[in-house]
Amino acid sequence: MIEAEAFLEPALDAGFYFYTGVPCSFLTPIINRVISGPAYGYVAAASEGEAVAIASGAWLAGRETVVMLQNSGLGNAVNPLTSLNFPFRIPTLLVVTWRGGPGIADEPQHELMGEITPDLLDVMRVPHQGFPTYAEEVGPAIEAARRAMDESGLPFGFIMQKGAIAPEDLAAAASAAGGDGTCADHRRGGDLPTRYQTLERMLSVLPDDAAVIATTGKCGRELFTIADRDQHLYQVGSMGCAAAMGLGVAINAVRPVVVVDGDGAALMKLGSLATIGAYRPENLVHMVLDNGTYDSTGGQPTTAASVDFAAAARACGYNVSVNCDDLTTFDELLGNALKSPGPHMVHVRIKPGSMSDLGRPTVTPPEVARRFKAFVAT
Repeated sequence: MIEAEAFLEPALDAGFYFYTGVPCSFLTPIINRVISGPAYGYVAAASEGEAVAIASGAWLAGRETVVMLQNSGLGNAVNPLTSLNFPFRIPTLLVVTWRGGPGIADEPQHELMGEITPDLLDVMRVPHQGFPTYAEEVGPAIEAARRAMDESGLPFGFIMQKGAIAPEDLAAAASAAGGDGTCADHRRGGDLPTRYQTLERMLSVLPDDAAVIATTGKCGRELFTIADRDQHLYQVGSMGCAAAMGLGVAINAVRPVVVVDGDGAALMKLGSLATIGAYRPENLVHMVLDNGTYDSTGGQPTTAASVDFAAAARACGYNVSVNCDDLTTFDELLGNALKSPGPHMVHVRIKPGSMSDLGRPTVTPPEVARRFKAFVAT
């Protein structure tokens, strides 16, 4: 057993000062210390998968990151670990607790995951070792993890057993809290624009220093077709994770950050609205291009028709939330968002469908990630 500081101080010396995750009773001492210490930049995520995406964004903004989660949450994190971190080669240090581990009598829901935790990390190609339990082991363990991540560009995991960290109370800490935002409906009910037209107009309004994260599917493909730029990140997987990644970038950068989401993707991780609204990055514009369908898989309907994204964002703490369905109004609303403190939600109703013979990005995901990271750093 070690004190929380025996791990956190060497980790801080090694450059790890951005933490995110979801609590677990095994993590209580270390997560309490991180929450209480402003040096660690902790973000409380709504889900483990969201935490992985937030950390990915923070890494793109130049931070070395730690994601803390219960092993049951690995199920939630499988998608971004395999379809975001792996293809883009984005590292993060995982601290995974081992509920239901060897010799531990635990709740029935932890039985299977307790048996397969190391194997699941192996299957996902996440190298791992036990969390250090003696102070003299911490430095070498962090050095080994850092070396592995530098060599592979992929996550590395510490598996934490019960009692690895000495108990520590949660000291007084400022909590993330949203505020009273505004919500306005500017829909006119005329002919809807296409996604391609909307993306073209977006690029005509955005300043040259804006970073853009486009959700997976035809959104990123159309953006690449219109213009391929260093500040564009085209997610090729990890559906639903664009907003969380944008949050990770925005709270660690000073430039405008624009997330281009789809209705299906936004619905998949709707909890990200709450996290964004709680931490309130003033430089974040979250656009939802809503055609009511899963366009990339044949146009099956989403449930977006029953969802008011702007009202939901306002309820979650966004500063300004708007609806629109025409390009002239869109130009004005996006321009206003770029000139005033956010976070902003710009919900745009668009036509279903896309251009014929739509290509795919020809730049590899690792290249996209690293040129985006270099752009954010300038």
